[in-house]
Amino acid sequence: MDQMTELLARELDCRAEYVDNVVALLDEGCTVPFIARYRKELHGTMDDQTIRKLADRLQYLRNLEKRRAEVCHAIEGQGKLTEALSSAIAAAATLAEVEDIYRPYKQKRRTRATIAREKGLEPLAQMLFDQNKDCPAPLTAAQDYLDAEKGVETAEDALAGASDIIAEWISDDAALRKRLRAFWWSKGVLRSVAAEKEPEESVYRLYYDFRTPVCRAQGYQVLAMNRGEREEILKAGVTTDREGALVLVRRAVLVPGAPSMAFVRGAADDAYDRLIAPSLERETRALLTERASEGAIEMFALNLKPLLMQPPVKGKVTIGLDPGYRTGCKVAVVDGTGKVLDTGVIYPTHGERGKSEAIAALKKLIQKHGAEHIAIGNGTASKETEMMTAELLRDTPGVSYMVVSEAGASVYSASKLGAEEFPEYDVSLRSAVSIARRLQDPLAELVKIDPQSIGVGQYQHDMPQTRLDETLSGVVEDCVNAVGADLNTASAPLLARVSGLSAGIAKNVVSYREENGAFTTRKQLLKVPKLGPKAFEQCAGFLRVPESKQVLDNTGVHPESYEAAGKLLTLCGYTVEDVRAGRLAELTARLKDCGEEEAAAQCGIGVPTLRDVAKELMKPGRDPREELPPPLLRTDVMDMKDMKPGMELTGTVRNVIDFGVFVDIGVHQDGLVHISRLAKRRVRHPSEVCAVGDVVTVWVLACDEKRGRISLSMVGPADTVGGQGDVPL
Repeated sequence: MDQMTELLARELDCRAEYVDNVVALLDEGCTVPFIARYRKELHGTMDDQTIRKLADRLQYLRNLEKRRAEVCHAIEGQGKLTEALSSAIAAAATLAEVEDIYRPYKQKRRTRATIAREKGLEPLAQMLFDQNKDCPAPLTAAQDYLDAEKGVETAEDALAGASDIIAEWISDDAALRKRLRAFWWSKGVLRSVAAEKEPEESVYRLYYDFRTPVCRAQGYQVLAMNRGEREEILKAGVTTDREGALVLVRRAVLVPGAPSMAFVRGAADDAYDRLIAPSLERETRALLTERASEGAIEMFALNLKPLLMQPPVKGKVTIGLDPGYRTGCKVAVVDGTGKVLDTGVIYPTHGERGKSEAIAALKKLIQKHGAEHIAIGNGTASKETEMMTAELLRDTPGVSYMVVSEAGASVYSASKLGAEEFPEYDVSLRSAVSIARRLQDPLAELVKIDPQSIGVGQYQHDMPQTRLDETLSGVVEDCVNAVGADLNTASAPLLARVSGLSAGIAKNVVSYREENGAFTTRKQLLKVPKLGPKAFEQCAGFLRVPESKQVLDNTGVHPESYEAAGKLLTLCGYTVEDVRAGRLAELTARLKDCGEEEAAAQCGIGVPTLRDVAKELMKPGRDPREELPPPLLRTDVMDMKDMKPGMELTGTVRNVIDFGVFVDIGVHQDGLVHISRLAKRRVRHPSEVCAVGDVVTVWVLACDEKRGRISLSMVGPADTVGGQGDVPL
C-alpha cells in the first residue's frame, strides 16, 4: 500500500498523507461528495473530480496487484517461477505488461507450435534457436528428429515444426512485444476506405479514403470509423512499416554468423507476420477505441454537469408543449412547484384552422392559470410549434418561451417511475409535464432519467455502458449534492442521488414523510427505516429542512459542526436571529479581524471547515445555481431563409463535442461553431471556451437550407482566423 500511495501522490501531485486519508475514508464506505465537502482537513481540499480520479486509479492499481498475485501463483503452480520472473511481474506497471509476461506460461489452445511439440520437435527448435557456433546446419540437425509414426517423415517436416515453435517463442517475448507495441503506436497509420467500390453519399463520406497517424488520431475519427465498420459502410485497419518492425524483431533474436541464423530469421519473419502483427493491430485498434471512449465519456460528463446545473426558473406557472404531427401537440400546465394544473392536446400542424384553434386554446390556458413561460420540446414538429408560439406571443405580452431538450422524456414517461408519479395521464401527457418541469428545475427533473438518455455528447451508444453509467452517475451525484435537496419536497429519484442514500432508503424517506407529515428537523431522519447513523452522517449535510426551528438545518453546515457554528457566531458577535434575518454581511471581515486560524482553534474545527461554515451562515438556504447567468428566454422565432451571412445572433450552447459546439439560435436547427471559429486564438478543445447552457454571441457564416446546416462563428467579422476546414462527423 505504501508504494501505491506514493504512486497516487505523484500522479495527483499531492501529499502522500492526503492520499492515505482519502483511501481510508473510501474504504470506510464514505461517499465522494461527503469526503470532498466535510473532510477537507484530511485531504487538503481536493475537489470531487480529483477524489473520483483517485478512486478510479486506486481501483485499477488494486486490480493490477491482484492480477500480479494471480499470475505469480499460476506460474509457481507450474514450478517455473524464478526470482527474476517474480521481480519482472512486480515491476510491471500495467495489466498489459503483466499479461505479456504471463503469455508464455498461459494455457493455450491447440496451435501449430503445440502440434510440433507433440511430435517431439522442441529440442530441435531449442538447438537451432540458441544459434551456437558449433550448431550443425538445420537440415543436418533435423535428421535426428525424423519419426514417421509421429508424422515427421522428412527433414523439411521437422524444420517446419521447429520454425512454428520458435515463432511462438518470439511472439511470446514480453520485452520484444513492448518495443513493437511502441513502434506500432509511433509509426502506425489508421486508415479507412469505403466498403463498396462506388459508395453512396452518407455521413461517412469523409472516411471513404481516410488515413491519419495512429498517434494523432482524434477520438471522434476512431469512433466514426468503428461505427461505419459495424454498419458495413467502411473498412478500417492499422498498418505500419513492416520492414522497420522486422528490423526490431531480428535484432532481438538473431546471432550474426551462427549456422542457423538464416533459419531463425525465417521463423522470426513468420512470427511477426502471422502472430505478432495481427495481434498488435487488434491491440492498437482496441487501445485507440479505449482512449476515444474515455475521451467521449469525459466529454459527456463535462457537458452533463452544466446542463444539470442550469439555473432554475422557479415559482412561475409554466406550460409544457410536447410537439407532434399526427397525434397533435400535448399540453401540460404546471404551477410554480411543478404540480399539474391542466392538460390538453392541440393541433398546430393541422392547417391554418388547427393553428388558430391551438393559439386560442393556449391563450385561454395562459389567462386561466397566469402562465408566464412556455417550454417547447425540441423533437418532431418542434419548428412548427415554435413558430405558432411566436405568433401567439405577439398578442400575449409578459410571456416568453424556451426550447428545451426533450432527450429522455419519452423514456421517463414510459417508465415505471413515470407511471407511479402520474398514473392518471397517458404517456404523451407525462412527457409534456416533464418538459415544463425541465425549464422550472432541470436538475430535479433530469435525475429521473438515465443519464445516458440525456444526449449531450457523441457516440454515447458506442461506449462501454458500465463505464459510461458509472461516470455519468458520479456527475449527477456531484451536482445533486452541490445543490442540496429539500427533505420535504424532493422526489425519491432525487433523494436517491444524495450522498449515503440508496434508492430503497430514498423511498423509505418519502414514505415516512407521507405517513408522518413534513420533517421538522434533520434528526428525524434517524427514525426512517434502514437509515442508520452511518447513512445519516453521509447524507445529513446535503438535505435541507426550511421548516426547521434550527436555522442550520436549512444550510450546508453538517450537524457535526453545529456546535462549532454556534461558537463562531458568538466569537464574531452574532446570534441565531441574525442568521435568520440575513444580517451577517460583515462576518467575513470580523472573522479576519479575529484571525482564521485562531478562530478555527477556538471553534474546534479546521480552517477549511470554518470558511465553509461562515459561507453557509451568510447565505442560509442558498442555491449555487442562482449565481449563474439565467437561461435565454425568447419571444420570437427566426426561419432559416431569413438568415444572412454576417448576421449577429444570441444563442444557447446545446452540445460541446471534440470538433466544435452546437448553438440554439432560435431556429429549429442548431448551428455549428467549428473549433477553428471559437476564438481568435488557437483552441485545443471547445470545452476551453464554453459549456452547455452558456449564452453566446455568434455570427452566421453560411446557411444550407437543403441540407439543414447552419455554420456559425464566435469570432466577429472584424477579426480574422484561419480557415474552417472540413467538419467531421
